[in-house]
Amino acid sequence: MTYRSIPITPVASLGRKPTQRRRALWQAGFLTLFIFAPIFDLLRFDLTTGHAWLLGFEWRLGLDAFFAGEIGALEMAGNLVFRLFLPLLGGGALFLYAAWKWGRLYCGWLCPHFSVVETINRVMTRASGKPSVWERDTLPPWKPDGRPWKPDPRWWGVVVPAAIAFAFIWAVVLLTYLLPPTEIYGNLFGGDLTRNQTIFITAATIVLSAEFLFARHLFCRYACAVGLFQSLAWMGNRGAMVVGFARKRAASCATCLPDRSSACEAACPMRLAPRNIKRHMFTCTQCGQCIDACSQTQADNPDGPLLAWVSDEAARQNEAGFRSGALSRRREEQA
Repeated sequence: MTYRSIPITPVASLGRKPTQRRRALWQAGFLTLFIFAPIFDLLRFDLTTGHAWLLGFEWRLGLDAFFAGEIGALEMAGNLVFRLFLPLLGGGALFLYAAWKWGRLYCGWLCPHFSVVETINRVMTRASGKPSVWERDTLPPWKPDGRPWKPDPRWWGVVVPAAIAFAFIWAVVLLTYLLPPTEIYGNLFGGDLTRNQTIFITAATIVLSAEFLFARHLFCRYACAVGLFQSLAWMGNRGAMVVGFARKRAASCATCLPDRSSACEAACPMRLAPRNIKRHMFTCTQCGQCIDACSQTQADNPDGPLLAWVSDEAARQNEAGFRSGALSRRREEQA
């Protein structure tokens, strides 16, 4: 049997750019937009009036006018096409195109839920040494830059209150997407919430608190439809942006951290192995934390880090390298 070796395009270093600082600014900006969008009628659906608001303007489909006999069926059909289906399809197409080209960029750089996931991860790691209660092993006792660290159980006094606080904020904000924000915040600060408002906020806070504490990663990996469709679009493009690994220099990973553990795997908030093939990185959020961790561990390496974002032909070659490596190992075993 003849084996063909597939050349791998070298992975270029991204340097030590403040990626996480920029990403934190994007997350903070979108979280602010998520909270204040209903207040300024940028996007919400008002159950009391039965119509939506978009960019400060009423967004009506004309159903009331149709049922009242003020407009005909043809005009009503036109309203549905131009005011509902086309905007939804156009927005969805742009969203999926971005995912096809860059992966789950929305999740890693904008999603307000993922911001909470990462925040709870950090404080839970400080408390227990693990980013999730379901993690079997504690993280390496070393930071990517080589500094030692150890968990402090006193941080549990921050983990639970933080999860409940985030859940309460989310519950209130979600309600403002359905009812007038002035009414909700007025009733909340005046201590005069209605019975239904109290039930909604209480139930949502309980459910979200449990999710933030116990099922953050499970939701992102298995239950989030927005993330699922992004991943499906991304998997359909072999040249999409992906974390590339310089496999020829894999020996450098053996001394990544003092205890020979992997800094990139420890840094991943989705608990993935960033050096793996693309199909095993299905839920990668393109947050770049593994790349930054690799940059820190290889700071003194003149060849630079082993991980970097690659796309187009470099992404195809990156995946081909795994298959080539597997064939080489199989050939050695047969010999």
